[in-house]
Amino acid sequence: MAGLATSFGSGAMTNSIGELDSTEVILATGTNTTENHPVISSRVKSAVRRGSAKLIVIDPRKIDLVKYAAIWLRQKPGTDVAVLNGLMNVIIAEGLYAKDYVKDRTEGFEALKKTVEKYTPEYVQKISGVPAEDLKEAARLYARAGTAAILYAMGITQHITGTDNVKSCANLAMLCGNVGIEGGGVNPLRGQNNVQGACDMGALPNFYPAYQQVTNGEVQAKFEKVWGTNLSAKVGMTIMEIMNAAHAGQIRGLYVMGENPMVSDPDISHVEESLQKLDFLVVQDIFLTETAKLAHVVLPSACFAEKDGTFTNTERKVQRVRKAVAAPGQAKSDWEIIRDLSNRLGYKMPYKSAREIMDEINQVTPSYGGITYKRLEKEGLHWPCPTAEHKGTKFLHKDKFSRGLGLFQAIEYVPPAELPDAEYPFLLSTGRVLYHYHTGTMTGRAEGPMQRYPESLVEINPADAAKLNLQEGQMVKVRSRRGAVTAKATLTERSPQGAVFMNFHFREAMVNLLTNPALDPVGKIPEYKVCAVKVEAA
Repeated sequence: MAGLATSFGSGAMTNSIGELDSTEVILATGTNTTENHPVISSRVKSAVRRGSAKLIVIDPRKIDLVKYAAIWLRQKPGTDVAVLNGLMNVIIAEGLYAKDYVKDRTEGFEALKKTVEKYTPEYVQKISGVPAEDLKEAARLYARAGTAAILYAMGITQHITGTDNVKSCANLAMLCGNVGIEGGGVNPLRGQNNVQGACDMGALPNFYPAYQQVTNGEVQAKFEKVWGTNLSAKVGMTIMEIMNAAHAGQIRGLYVMGENPMVSDPDISHVEESLQKLDFLVVQDIFLTETAKLAHVVLPSACFAEKDGTFTNTERKVQRVRKAVAAPGQAKSDWEIIRDLSNRLGYKMPYKSAREIMDEINQVTPSYGGITYKRLEKEGLHWPCPTAEHKGTKFLHKDKFSRGLGLFQAIEYVPPAELPDAEYPFLLSTGRVLYHYHTGTMTGRAEGPMQRYPESLVEINPADAAKLNLQEGQMVKVRSRRGAVTAKATLTERSPQGAVFMNFHFREAMVNLLTNPALDPVGKIPEYKVCAVKVEAA
């Protein structure tokens, strides 16, 4: 998300989900929407069925959305920047870009134009495998639309070039005047139900709530006054940096809340070593996860149905969460655990309810200023909503960008950190399946999802399986430079030749033993989507 910061501020969805009903073109890249965001995918499919929208899919896998696509660009994994630059090359060369919009609302166009000049469709085909004519067709369809929306997810961000990928999406949208209009935008689909809300509230190492920089002295002074304590202006660490620091002995204690890095982080062997080197590990969760089993102290917390509060969903919409049932045993709401712990440690938190915390949020978080409990009883509200009279903001940047002019950023293609070779001839990509959620902490304990999808599968192209003499349902070993896992093979055209796909939901086949911990230098996100592996009969 950091890649959108210069032009877009927060890296949130610029537009709302309902606008997919009225847009003319939807470009979905790096998002297996039907399995990861099924509610949103239903809007996409409905728009295509009605004939109100054309769909462009950019994805190495033959995902379900391909059935609805007017054009499918099947790029090699990790070549997203080349493909996006190729689209912009065609749009600029054929004069299809929004000239007045570019002139009046953006800067940096000439540098972008110079950079994408060499990314001709033929040059991009050599890099990505996307046929030149298909690239041209997609570019023309996107550029000629009156309104066009870009959807992306972790297939774009989970690369060493994730920030560059996001910037390239922003470049394409601005080039065609699709930011700041209804039915347009650049729309990241968040990975969990309240990721947006967590980021909005400052659960990032460089921000206070509402993306107010911790390095800004005025902002620091404001929060010091409200919270009655001295605060640090030092930017903190990201999760992968924390693990590396723990491994090096630079971090001695760690508090993990609602996260299961022993399944979700790359290179799990390294993660386990890092956690075991800690003097003190605290895990706060609703179940005894793989990470919690390593903890010195486990704090049981309430699930979504057992607490009051708010969630902010992927379209920036703040909605009320209401307690339906009592939490079991000693479990408490997360805010209660944090408050009680803080009080015991000497910093007094006086909150008696989640509503009192929201009252404080209204004071210190400008974009949430008018999003009060009273209003949320009746309806959800999209931020920014600065005052009690404001109706919320359906789409961002209507008249100007948060920084003034939208900034084009010239991006060159950089290959993935690890590519196939003679020893590890396949590319592995990871993701999710419809019936399971993240590390399986909840769905792995639920009878229904486990009946529908009971075990991990290795998706492999039938042509590759034939070369390896592998059969449907056969147990196979997948090995990388970091580890090996054994799981059942399924032969499918969904995976391109030379690539395999595995989900990361099952502790019995922890795919993140294999994945590469190489980081995006800006966003610090690991390259989950591309690593080199070998596949053989188990």
